[in-house]
Amino acid sequence: MATFRDLLNEAKQQIDEVDTATAEQLVADGALLLDVREADEFEQGAVPGSVFIPRGHLEGQVEGRLTDKAAKVVVMCAGGVRSAFAARTLGELGYTDVVSMAGGFNKWKDEGRDWRRPEVLSPEQRNRYHRHLLLPEVGEEGQQKLLGAKVLLLGAGGLGSPAALYLAAAGVGTIGIVDMDVVDDSNLQRQILHNVDRVGDRKVDSAKKTLTLLNPDVNVITFDVRLDASNMEEIISGFDVVVDGADNFPVRYMLNDASVKLGIPVVHGSIFRFEGHITVFDPRNGPTYRDLLPEPPPPELAPSCAEAGVLGVLPGIVGSIQALEAIKLLLGLGDSLVGRYLTFDANEMSFREYKIRQDPSNQITYENRDRIQVVELEGHCMPAPLAAPAG
Repeated sequence: MATFRDLLNEAKQQIDEVDTATAEQLVADGALLLDVREADEFEQGAVPGSVFIPRGHLEGQVEGRLTDKAAKVVVMCAGGVRSAFAARTLGELGYTDVVSMAGGFNKWKDEGRDWRRPEVLSPEQRNRYHRHLLLPEVGEEGQQKLLGAKVLLLGAGGLGSPAALYLAAAGVGTIGIVDMDVVDDSNLQRQILHNVDRVGDRKVDSAKKTLTLLNPDVNVITFDVRLDASNMEEIISGFDVVVDGADNFPVRYMLNDASVKLGIPVVHGSIFRFEGHITVFDPRNGPTYRDLLPEPPPPELAPSCAEAGVLGVLPGIVGSIQALEAIKLLLGLGDSLVGRYLTFDANEMSFREYKIRQDPSNQITYENRDRIQVVELEGHCMPAPLAAPAG
Protein backbone atom coordinates (compact mmCIF):
# COMPACT_ATOMS: atom_id res chain seq x y z
CA MET A 1 0.00 0.00 0.00
CA ALA A 2 1.55 3.32 -1.13
CA THR A 3 1.85 6.12 1.40
CA PHE A 4 1.34 9.84 0.75
CA ARG A 5 5.11 10.28 0.73
CA ASP A 6 5.40 7.55 -1.91
CA LEU A 7 2.81 9.31 -4.09
CA LEU A 8 4.55 12.66 -3.68
CA ASN A 9 7.95 11.22 -4.57
CA GLU A 10 6.42 9.53 -7.60
CA ALA A 11 4.82 12.80 -8.73
CA LYS A 12 8.08 14.72 -8.31
CA GLN A 13 9.92 12.17 -10.41
CA GLN A 14 7.50 12.84 -13.26
CA ILE A 15 7.72 16.64 -13.25
CA ASP A 16 10.27 19.42 -13.37
CA GLU A 17 10.76 21.48 -10.22
CA VAL A 18 12.42 24.90 -9.86
CA ASP A 19 13.35 27.12 -6.93
CA THR A 20 11.67 30.46 -6.23
CA ALA A 21 14.44 32.53 -7.86
CA THR A 22 14.17 30.56 -11.09
CA ALA A 23 10.38 30.75 -10.97
CA GLU A 24 10.53 34.52 -10.55
CA GLN A 25 12.80 34.82 -13.59
CA LEU A 26 10.56 32.56 -15.66
CA VAL A 27 7.54 34.72 -14.82
CA ALA A 28 9.51 37.87 -15.66
CA ASP A 29 10.31 36.27 -19.04
CA GLY A 30 6.62 35.69 -19.77
CA ALA A 31 5.71 32.40 -18.08
CA LEU A 32 2.26 32.13 -16.53
CA LEU A 33 2.12 31.64 -12.76
CA LEU A 34 -0.70 29.30 -11.73
CA ASP A 35 -1.72 29.45 -8.06
CA VAL A 36 -3.49 26.25 -6.93
CA ARG A 37 -4.04 27.13 -3.25
CA GLU A 38 -7.47 27.39 -1.67
CA ALA A 39 -9.52 30.59 -1.79
CA ASP A 40 -8.87 31.54 1.85
CA GLU A 41 -5.10 31.20 1.29
CA PHE A 42 -5.23 33.27 -1.89
CA GLU A 43 -7.17 36.04 -0.17
CA GLN A 44 -4.44 36.36 2.46
CA GLY A 45 -1.82 37.14 -0.18
CA ALA A 46 -0.91 36.36 -3.77
CA VAL A 47 1.65 37.10 -6.46
CA PRO A 48 0.41 39.89 -8.77
CA GLY A 49 -0.63 38.60 -12.17
CA SER A 50 -1.01 34.98 -11.10
CA VAL A 51 -3.94 32.89 -12.29
CA PHE A 52 -5.89 31.38 -9.40
CA ILE A 53 -7.51 27.96 -9.77
CA PRO A 54 -7.93 25.93 -6.55
CA ARG A 55 -6.39 22.48 -6.82
CA GLY A 56 -9.79 20.85 -6.37
CA HIS A 57 -11.14 22.64 -9.45
CA LEU A 58 -8.05 22.32 -11.63
CA GLU A 59 -9.19 19.55 -13.96
CA GLY A 60 -12.57 21.17 -14.55
CA GLN A 61 -11.40 24.76 -15.09
CA VAL A 62 -7.85 24.88 -16.36
CA GLU A 63 -8.55 24.28 -20.06
CA GLY A 64 -10.99 27.18 -20.07
CA ARG A 65 -8.49 29.49 -18.37
CA LEU A 66 -5.17 28.35 -19.90
CA THR A 67 -5.97 27.75 -23.55
CA ASP A 68 -2.40 27.49 -24.87
CA LYS A 69 -1.11 24.09 -23.84
CA ALA A 70 2.37 24.88 -25.15
CA ALA A 71 2.82 27.97 -22.98
CA LYS A 72 5.30 27.99 -20.10
CA VAL A 73 3.48 27.45 -16.78
CA VAL A 74 4.88 27.72 -13.26
CA VAL A 75 2.60 26.05 -10.70
CA MET A 76 2.61 27.35 -7.14
CA CYS A 77 0.91 26.29 -3.91
CA ALA A 78 1.71 27.10 -0.28
CA GLY A 79 4.71 24.81 0.14
CA GLY A 80 5.34 22.88 -3.06
CA VAL A 81 3.26 19.75 -2.48
CA ARG A 82 -0.04 20.46 -4.19
CA SER A 83 1.82 22.18 -7.01
CA ALA A 84 3.74 18.97 -7.71
CA PHE A 85 0.54 16.96 -8.08
CA ALA A 86 -1.01 19.79 -10.11
CA ALA A 87 2.00 19.92 -12.46
CA ARG A 88 1.66 16.20 -13.09
CA THR A 89 -2.05 16.62 -13.79
CA LEU A 90 -1.36 19.38 -16.30
CA GLY A 91 1.07 17.09 -18.08
CA GLU A 92 -1.61 14.41 -18.27
CA LEU A 93 -3.96 17.00 -19.76
CA GLY A 94 -1.50 17.79 -22.54
CA TYR A 95 0.34 20.85 -21.20
CA THR A 96 3.90 20.45 -22.43
CA ASP A 97 5.99 23.04 -20.54
CA VAL A 98 5.07 22.95 -16.85
CA VAL A 99 7.22 23.25 -13.72
CA SER A 100 6.38 23.20 -10.02
CA MET A 101 7.81 25.84 -7.68
CA ALA A 102 9.56 24.27 -4.68
CA GLY A 103 8.82 25.98 -1.38
CA GLY A 104 5.65 27.56 -2.70
CA PHE A 105 4.17 30.92 -1.78
CA ASN A 106 5.40 30.70 1.81
CA LYS A 107 9.03 30.65 0.72
CA TRP A 108 8.38 33.28 -1.96
CA LYS A 109 6.94 35.60 0.68
CA ASP A 110 9.65 34.85 3.28
CA GLU A 111 12.33 35.78 0.74
CA GLY A 112 10.79 39.22 0.26
CA ARG A 113 9.59 38.70 -3.29
CA ASP A 114 6.66 40.72 -4.65
CA TRP A 115 3.23 39.84 -3.28
CA ARG A 116 0.10 41.64 -2.11
CA ARG A 117 -3.38 41.05 -0.77
CA PRO A 118 -5.67 40.70 -3.81
CA GLU A 119 -9.01 42.42 -4.05
CA VAL A 120 -11.70 39.83 -3.46
CA LEU A 121 -15.45 39.75 -3.79
CA SER A 122 -17.56 40.08 -0.69
CA PRO A 123 -19.87 37.18 0.25
CA GLU A 124 -22.80 39.24 -1.05
CA GLN A 125 -21.03 39.80 -4.36
CA ARG A 126 -20.11 36.15 -4.67
CA ASN A 127 -23.79 35.34 -4.36
CA ARG A 128 -24.94 38.07 -6.73
CA TYR A 129 -22.43 37.22 -9.48
CA HIS A 130 -22.36 33.46 -8.87
CA ARG A 131 -23.39 32.62 -12.44
CA HIS A 132 -20.50 34.72 -13.76
CA LEU A 133 -18.07 33.04 -11.38
CA LEU A 134 -19.07 29.64 -12.77
CA LEU A 135 -17.87 30.68 -16.23
CA PRO A 136 -14.14 29.95 -16.60
CA GLU A 137 -13.93 32.76 -19.15
CA VAL A 138 -15.15 35.25 -16.52
CA GLY A 139 -14.55 33.93 -13.02
CA GLU A 140 -13.59 36.14 -10.10
CA GLU A 141 -10.84 37.89 -12.07
CA GLY A 142 -13.27 38.86 -14.82
CA GLN A 143 -15.88 40.03 -12.34
CA GLN A 144 -13.28 42.22 -10.67
CA LYS A 145 -12.53 43.72 -14.09
CA LEU A 146 -16.21 44.51 -14.59
CA LEU A 147 -16.48 46.10 -11.15
CA GLY A 148 -13.50 48.30 -12.00
CA ALA A 149 -14.75 49.19 -15.49
CA LYS A 150 -16.36 52.44 -16.66
CA VAL A 151 -18.93 52.51 -19.45
CA LEU A 152 -20.64 55.63 -20.82
CA LEU A 153 -24.09 55.47 -22.41
CA LEU A 154 -25.16 58.16 -24.84
CA GLY A 155 -28.87 58.29 -24.18
CA ALA A 156 -31.24 56.86 -21.58
CA GLY A 157 -33.83 56.02 -24.20
CA GLY A 158 -34.73 52.98 -26.28
CA LEU A 159 -31.19 51.63 -26.70
CA GLY A 160 -29.72 53.02 -23.50
CA SER A 161 -32.42 51.44 -21.34
CA PRO A 162 -31.71 47.74 -21.97
CA ALA A 163 -27.98 48.37 -22.30
CA ALA A 164 -27.86 50.16 -18.95
CA LEU A 165 -29.94 47.52 -17.19
CA TYR A 166 -27.77 44.63 -18.33
CA LEU A 167 -24.50 46.46 -17.71
CA ALA A 168 -25.63 47.31 -14.19
CA ALA A 169 -26.86 43.78 -13.56
CA ALA A 170 -23.51 42.42 -14.77
CA GLY A 171 -21.70 44.55 -12.21
CA VAL A 172 -20.03 47.18 -14.37
CA GLY A 173 -18.78 49.40 -11.56
CA THR A 174 -19.26 52.83 -13.11
CA ILE A 175 -21.97 53.71 -15.61
CA GLY A 176 -22.21 57.18 -17.06
CA ILE A 177 -25.41 58.37 -18.73
CA VAL A 178 -25.76 61.39 -20.98
CA ASP A 179 -29.26 62.66 -21.67
CA MET A 180 -30.89 66.09 -21.33
CA ASP A 181 -34.47 64.99 -21.99
CA VAL A 182 -37.39 64.37 -19.62
CA VAL A 183 -39.53 61.26 -19.35
CA ASP A 184 -42.64 61.45 -21.54
CA ASP A 185 -45.62 59.08 -21.77
CA SER A 186 -44.64 58.27 -25.36
CA ASN A 187 -41.25 56.96 -24.15
CA LEU A 188 -42.73 54.15 -22.08
CA GLN A 189 -43.53 51.99 -25.11
CA ARG A 190 -39.82 51.07 -25.30
CA GLN A 191 -37.70 52.96 -22.72
CA ILE A 192 -37.83 50.43 -19.90
CA LEU A 193 -35.60 52.38 -17.48
CA HIS A 194 -38.59 54.64 -16.74
CA ASN A 195 -42.18 54.31 -15.50
CA VAL A 196 -45.39 56.28 -15.22
CA ASP A 197 -44.46 57.67 -11.80
CA ARG A 198 -41.49 59.43 -13.37
CA VAL A 199 -43.19 61.17 -16.28
CA GLY A 200 -41.81 64.69 -16.27
CA ASP A 201 -38.60 63.72 -14.40
CA ARG A 202 -35.17 64.17 -15.92
CA LYS A 203 -34.27 60.96 -17.73
CA VAL A 204 -30.84 60.76 -16.12
CA ASP A 205 -32.40 60.97 -12.65
CA SER A 206 -34.95 58.29 -13.49
CA ALA A 207 -32.23 56.06 -14.92
CA LYS A 208 -30.06 56.45 -11.83
CA LYS A 209 -32.93 55.48 -9.54
CA THR A 210 -33.61 52.32 -11.55
CA LEU A 211 -30.00 51.22 -11.81
CA THR A 212 -29.04 51.80 -8.18
CA LEU A 213 -32.11 49.86 -7.05
CA LEU A 214 -31.06 47.03 -9.36
CA ASN A 215 -27.44 46.89 -8.19
CA PRO A 216 -26.02 48.99 -5.34
CA ASP A 217 -22.47 48.07 -6.46
CA VAL A 218 -22.86 50.40 -9.44
CA ASN A 219 -21.86 54.07 -9.33
CA VAL A 220 -24.10 55.96 -11.76
CA ILE A 221 -22.74 59.28 -13.03
CA THR A 222 -25.26 61.52 -14.79
CA PHE A 223 -24.68 64.19 -17.43
CA ASP A 224 -27.85 66.25 -17.94
CA VAL A 225 -26.31 68.20 -20.79
CA ARG A 226 -26.42 68.62 -24.53
CA LEU A 227 -23.41 66.98 -26.14
CA ASP A 228 -21.46 69.36 -28.35
CA ALA A 229 -17.94 70.00 -29.53
CA SER A 230 -17.07 71.86 -26.34
CA ASN A 231 -17.78 68.96 -23.95
CA MET A 232 -17.63 65.73 -25.97
CA GLU A 233 -13.96 64.94 -25.29
CA GLU A 234 -14.15 65.87 -21.63
CA ILE A 235 -17.20 63.68 -20.99
CA ILE A 236 -16.07 60.52 -22.77
CA SER A 237 -12.42 60.70 -21.71
CA GLY A 238 -12.93 59.04 -18.33
CA PHE A 239 -14.56 55.89 -19.71
CA ASP A 240 -13.31 52.57 -21.09
CA VAL A 241 -16.14 52.02 -23.60
CA VAL A 242 -18.92 54.20 -25.01
CA VAL A 243 -22.31 52.67 -25.86
CA ASP A 244 -23.83 54.86 -28.55
CA GLY A 245 -27.59 55.24 -28.43
CA ALA A 246 -27.62 58.69 -30.05
CA ASP A 247 -30.42 59.45 -32.48
CA ASN A 248 -28.82 62.14 -34.63
CA PHE A 249 -25.91 62.36 -37.03
CA PRO A 250 -24.12 65.43 -35.61
CA VAL A 251 -23.59 63.69 -32.27
CA ARG A 252 -22.47 60.47 -33.95
CA TYR A 253 -19.80 62.26 -35.97
CA MET A 254 -18.57 64.27 -33.00
CA LEU A 255 -18.48 61.06 -30.96
CA ASN A 256 -16.53 59.32 -33.69
CA ASP A 257 -13.91 62.05 -33.92
CA ALA A 258 -13.51 62.37 -30.14
CA SER A 259 -13.34 58.60 -29.64
CA VAL A 260 -10.76 58.22 -32.40
CA LYS A 261 -8.70 61.03 -30.89
CA LEU A 262 -8.81 59.37 -27.44
CA GLY A 263 -8.63 55.74 -28.62
CA ILE A 264 -11.89 54.72 -26.92
CA PRO A 265 -14.01 51.96 -28.52
CA VAL A 266 -17.65 52.73 -29.32
CA VAL A 267 -20.42 50.13 -29.43
CA HIS A 268 -22.76 51.56 -32.04
CA GLY A 269 -26.45 50.78 -32.29
CA SER A 270 -29.31 52.20 -34.34
CA ILE A 271 -32.96 51.30 -34.92
CA PHE A 272 -35.57 52.13 -37.55
CA ARG A 273 -39.08 50.71 -37.73
CA PHE A 274 -38.42 46.92 -37.66
CA GLU A 275 -34.67 47.04 -38.29
CA GLY A 276 -31.69 47.15 -35.96
CA HIS A 277 -27.99 47.72 -36.65
CA ILE A 278 -25.01 47.03 -34.37
CA THR A 279 -21.25 47.23 -34.75
CA VAL A 280 -18.14 48.12 -32.74
CA PHE A 281 -15.84 50.95 -33.76
CA ASP A 282 -12.43 50.46 -32.16
CA PRO A 283 -10.08 53.19 -33.46
CA ARG A 284 -6.98 51.31 -32.34
CA ASN A 285 -7.89 48.03 -34.02
CA GLY A 286 -10.35 48.53 -36.84
CA PRO A 287 -12.64 50.75 -38.91
CA THR A 288 -14.59 53.66 -37.47
CA TYR A 289 -17.87 55.41 -38.18
CA ARG A 290 -16.29 57.56 -40.89
CA ASP A 291 -15.10 54.41 -42.68
CA LEU A 292 -18.71 53.22 -42.72
CA LEU A 293 -20.29 56.58 -43.57
CA PRO A 294 -17.80 59.30 -44.56
CA GLU A 295 -20.46 62.03 -44.56
CA PRO A 296 -23.97 62.34 -43.08
CA PRO A 297 -26.82 61.73 -45.52
CA PRO A 298 -29.27 64.53 -46.29
CA PRO A 299 -31.94 64.88 -43.58
CA GLU A 300 -34.72 63.81 -45.95
CA LEU A 301 -33.00 60.43 -46.37
CA ALA A 302 -32.59 59.84 -42.63
CA PRO A 303 -35.94 60.18 -40.84
CA SER A 304 -35.90 59.67 -37.09
CA CYS A 305 -37.87 57.09 -35.13
CA ALA A 306 -40.19 59.92 -34.06
CA GLU A 307 -41.05 60.39 -37.71
CA ALA A 308 -41.03 56.77 -38.92
CA GLY A 309 -41.89 54.80 -35.78
CA VAL A 310 -40.20 51.79 -34.18
CA LEU A 311 -41.46 48.48 -32.84
CA GLY A 312 -41.16 48.79 -29.06
CA VAL A 313 -39.29 45.54 -28.40
CA LEU A 314 -36.69 46.15 -31.14
CA PRO A 315 -34.45 48.49 -29.10
CA GLY A 316 -34.50 45.87 -26.33
CA ILE A 317 -32.84 43.40 -28.70
CA VAL A 318 -30.34 45.87 -30.13
CA GLY A 319 -29.49 47.46 -26.77
CA SER A 320 -28.94 44.04 -25.21
CA ILE A 321 -26.48 43.14 -27.97
CA GLN A 322 -24.71 46.45 -27.35
CA ALA A 323 -24.36 45.58 -23.65
CA LEU A 324 -23.01 42.16 -24.61
CA GLU A 325 -20.41 43.67 -26.94
CA ALA A 326 -19.36 46.18 -24.27
CA ILE A 327 -18.84 43.39 -21.74
CA LYS A 328 -16.86 41.36 -24.27
CA LEU A 329 -14.59 44.34 -24.87
CA LEU A 330 -14.06 44.86 -21.15
CA LEU A 331 -13.19 41.20 -20.58
CA GLY A 332 -11.41 40.51 -23.86
CA LEU A 333 -13.88 37.73 -24.64
CA GLY A 334 -14.72 36.09 -27.94
CA ASP A 335 -14.93 37.78 -31.32
CA SER A 336 -16.22 41.34 -31.14
CA LEU A 337 -18.13 43.15 -33.88
CA VAL A 338 -15.06 45.22 -34.81
CA GLY A 339 -15.12 45.38 -38.62
CA ARG A 340 -18.45 43.54 -38.71
CA TYR A 341 -21.83 45.25 -39.23
CA LEU A 342 -24.72 43.20 -37.86
CA THR A 343 -28.28 43.89 -39.00
CA PHE A 344 -31.48 42.47 -37.56
CA ASP A 345 -34.87 42.34 -39.29
CA ALA A 346 -37.65 41.73 -36.78
CA ASN A 347 -40.21 41.03 -39.51
CA GLU A 348 -38.11 38.28 -41.08
CA MET A 349 -36.50 37.31 -37.74
CA SER A 350 -33.15 37.28 -39.48
CA PHE A 351 -29.61 38.48 -38.87
CA ARG A 352 -27.16 39.48 -41.58
CA GLU A 353 -23.55 40.47 -41.32
CA TYR A 354 -21.50 42.78 -43.52
CA LYS A 355 -17.79 43.57 -43.48
CA ILE A 356 -16.58 47.11 -42.82
CA ARG A 357 -13.14 47.99 -44.13
CA GLN A 358 -10.94 50.94 -43.35
CA ASP A 359 -11.16 53.70 -45.95
CA PRO A 360 -7.64 54.73 -47.05
CA SER A 361 -8.92 58.24 -47.80
CA ASN A 362 -10.22 58.71 -44.24
CA GLN A 363 -7.86 61.02 -42.39
CA ILE A 364 -9.69 60.89 -39.04
CA THR A 365 -7.65 57.99 -37.69
CA TYR A 366 -5.94 57.08 -34.44
CA GLU A 367 -2.58 57.54 -36.12
CA ASN A 368 -3.56 61.17 -36.80
CA ARG A 369 -5.08 61.64 -33.33
CA ASP A 370 -2.86 64.59 -32.40
CA ARG A 371 -4.27 66.57 -35.31
CA ILE A 372 -7.97 65.79 -34.87
CA GLN A 373 -10.30 68.66 -33.97
CA VAL A 374 -13.81 67.89 -32.76
CA VAL A 375 -16.21 70.42 -34.30
CA GLU A 376 -19.96 70.95 -34.54
CA LEU A 377 -21.56 69.41 -37.60
CA GLU A 378 -24.97 71.00 -37.19
CA GLY A 379 -26.07 72.42 -40.50
CA HIS A 380 -23.22 71.07 -42.61
CA CYS A 381 -21.85 67.71 -43.65
CA MET A 382 -18.18 68.44 -44.12
CA PRO A 383 -15.68 66.12 -42.38
CA ALA A 384 -14.09 67.35 -39.18
CA PRO A 385 -10.81 69.03 -40.09
CA LEU A 386 -7.35 68.04 -39.04
CA ALA A 387 -5.14 70.62 -37.45
CA ALA A 388 -2.14 71.73 -39.44
CA PRO A 389 0.91 69.56 -38.71
CA ALA A 390 3.25 71.06 -36.14
CA GLY A 391 6.12 72.98 -37.67
